[in-house]
Amino acid sequence: MKRKALLACFLSALLAALPSCNGLSSTSDTTEIVEVADTETQAEIESQLNLANNSEVTWSYSSDNGAWVMSIVSAVAYPELEDYQGASVAVPSAYVKGVDTDNDGVEDITADNYSEAVNGVLVFDYDASVTSENGQVYTASTAPVIINTGAAGYSAQENQLASTSNCVNGYINVSCGNRGKQSTATDSDGNTYYTGDAPDCLVDQKNAIRFVKYNILLGNLPGSVDYFVSTGGSGGGAHATMVAAMSNHSDFYDYEASQGAVSVYECTDGTYSTTVTIDGTDYEISDGVWGCIAYSAITSLAEADMAIAFEYYLDTDYSFNTDFQAQLAEYLSDEYMTYINDQNLTVEESAVGFDLNEDGDTDDTIELQIEYDAEKYADTNGYGGTYLTLYLDEFVSNLQWYVDNLDYADGWTWFDTDGNAMSDEAVAAMTTEEKAEAFVEDRYAQGNSSNEMGGMDGMPGGGNADGLPDGEAPDDIADSESADGLPNGEALDDMADSESADGLPDGEAPDDIADGESADGLPDGEAPDDLADGESTDGLPNGEAPDDIADGESADGLPNGEAPDDIADGDLPDRDGTDDDVTSGMGDEVGTPDAGTTQGVGSSVDSENYSSFDEMLEAYETDIAAIEAGDEFGNNQVELYDPLNYIGAEDTENPTWVRILMGASEGDMSMFSSLNLEIAWLNAGTNINIEWQWDGGHVPSEILGESLSLYLDKMYGEYVDGAVEVTKPEAETQTSNGTATTASGTDLSSWVSITDGNVSFSLADAVSYRTAGASKAMPGFDVIDYGQETYEFGDSENDARHFDKYVLNVLQENTDTLSELFQSNT
Repeated sequence: MKRKALLACFLSALLAALPSCNGLSSTSDTTEIVEVADTETQAEIESQLNLANNSEVTWSYSSDNGAWVMSIVSAVAYPELEDYQGASVAVPSAYVKGVDTDNDGVEDITADNYSEAVNGVLVFDYDASVTSENGQVYTASTAPVIINTGAAGYSAQENQLASTSNCVNGYINVSCGNRGKQSTATDSDGNTYYTGDAPDCLVDQKNAIRFVKYNILLGNLPGSVDYFVSTGGSGGGAHATMVAAMSNHSDFYDYEASQGAVSVYECTDGTYSTTVTIDGTDYEISDGVWGCIAYSAITSLAEADMAIAFEYYLDTDYSFNTDFQAQLAEYLSDEYMTYINDQNLTVEESAVGFDLNEDGDTDDTIELQIEYDAEKYADTNGYGGTYLTLYLDEFVSNLQWYVDNLDYADGWTWFDTDGNAMSDEAVAAMTTEEKAEAFVEDRYAQGNSSNEMGGMDGMPGGGNADGLPDGEAPDDIADSESADGLPNGEALDDMADSESADGLPDGEAPDDIADGESADGLPDGEAPDDLADGESTDGLPNGEAPDDIADGESADGLPNGEAPDDIADGDLPDRDGTDDDVTSGMGDEVGTPDAGTTQGVGSSVDSENYSSFDEMLEAYETDIAAIEAGDEFGNNQVELYDPLNYIGAEDTENPTWVRILMGASEGDMSMFSSLNLEIAWLNAGTNINIEWQWDGGHVPSEILGESLSLYLDKMYGEYVDGAVEVTKPEAETQTSNGTATTASGTDLSSWVSITDGNVSFSLADAVSYRTAGASKAMPGFDVIDYGQETYEFGDSENDARHFDKYVLNVLQENTDTLSELFQSNT
């Protein structure tokens, strides 16, 4: 671990007061000052990344949302892939007097006389304010900064112009690119190699945060360095979560510094300084965030296989595809029990709000354990315990929240017990409890906006073809600076902030626009509802469609041909010495996500169709041994990408608050994964809220009055002195019934009990609900490992590697049994 160090120019009194994690060693009498090793490079980086020194940066004005948008610039001094390591920023026009084009400190171009993109620097009005739709008040110096983590499916994110939609609420909006799985680059000898593997994707996002904070401190950009918020969906949600979980941890400094990040400088003793000096004042710059709103966070991958296997195995009625899968799921369930119990997890009842030990209060600290008793817990295949009690209570509470908020349902049609549509008067008189009962009994039909209330910012987004909220046209950013194919050639990313997904190139769909309205066509299979129920027609397991990009013209689905298979034959090592080897792992050959599973490093054979169990086991052992041997900096990639290793760690700056919204019906991730994040963050002192949206699919929409802006504004009001206390507005009474002729919901009454508006159901019912609506092609085997995320753990010569040491452990410990079942009834 590389530790932080402070610059030699710090006052010794300040040095003595700072913690040892800053790389200082001291005695009672002396303080050792650690110096930056290469001050010339430090000065070069800081000068290059100072926007005031960049003569090529331009600003464009968008009248649609009243915002100024910065052209894409590099966020680092030495980018490996320049088109994927940049940033763009959108600024509310209320904070901007205009653009100074001649460096005299006075605005020359304003919103009133703007005609085209212009070079210059912004001139700010620090007295102006913006009041958000929820009543929160922000200024140029206090506004939150939203960092949009792309990385759909852990893939590369091409640089995009920042969207202006968040600016209407007074937020600064940042779009950043990132390298990702299967990105390639060329070395000085002209050889092509793979890059973008873990942790590059996350590192690029961290570096963008440093870049923006640096320029805020310089006065080049507005916003508060104290109130950064990460957000994204699916793979982007995973990275939004990891940005928060790994905030400013020194494990990532080597990677950040290698790209020329500002405020990450190696010192003479091998530690790092994360300090810059501006006008004689020293500032510590963190790559961390204050808050996070993540949608369908596909993390942590480290325990994902056994977690989802366990979730399916709990359902005694679930039918696995093969005897091998069923047996492996049983073994992985036991492995997961050991994994959880070995951590000695605890939780405060008051923190989660549940009486876990059923003693009538929420005053206790509960040890979270999984128990096995075949007779006691027969209805869940022998598993129970306090860990599963917490899981069930979270499930019940999320359905309870849903029915408690049905007054916010817009345009629904309600039916009486005889199946007749109710009168307008009867609907207007319905109580919340009556709506809850009708919901459980399937006496309703959702309205057009019921589950389509927007993308990640919660704006109405039903029928908008360009994916922009509120019918906003993509910002008129002229000059054809972006080629998203949006009307007018405008292409404010609208991807980076997860607000737009449909039809935009580069797989830019962090929020996958949530309700599934515009999911199909997105690279990497980041489709809101590409799960379960046969809704995905790609023919790929779990609808993972990573990359069935249009017409098969680009088999890898990565933006701009950023794909190993676009490389000439021979540029990359053959997998097994044959001429027909797949070079990217994303083509139409066996062993790709397109085919359903992944291949081993030295073979084009996929996990499901190895010729023998021994061959598969050898591939696992070889791959995982290589990963555990370490990357170029000696680190295990999988461990670097496990947020549970960092939440609450000594060297981590924990966020103040986190919200993770999962679809309760999605199959891309087990609900146990977000539960584990909740437990870790609660114990670290972070305000963490996990939501499992009832019937929500992958990257669910904001519904029933919720929105990104509402949550952010509430957190700002709660934690920032002098801020407005924000609450959710009262629901408006539905005065007229909808127009549907028949009920079209789901009858829950056979397993959900409701009394006086309060719902309840059993653990067995909860997991049955999960398996019915969230099916993986091969539950309990290669659940994540076969899919797109495995490509995140490649190296410079191999695009994909098996990475799950828990699966490997089960394979090794149960070889005799599993080898007999292997391919026995495929």
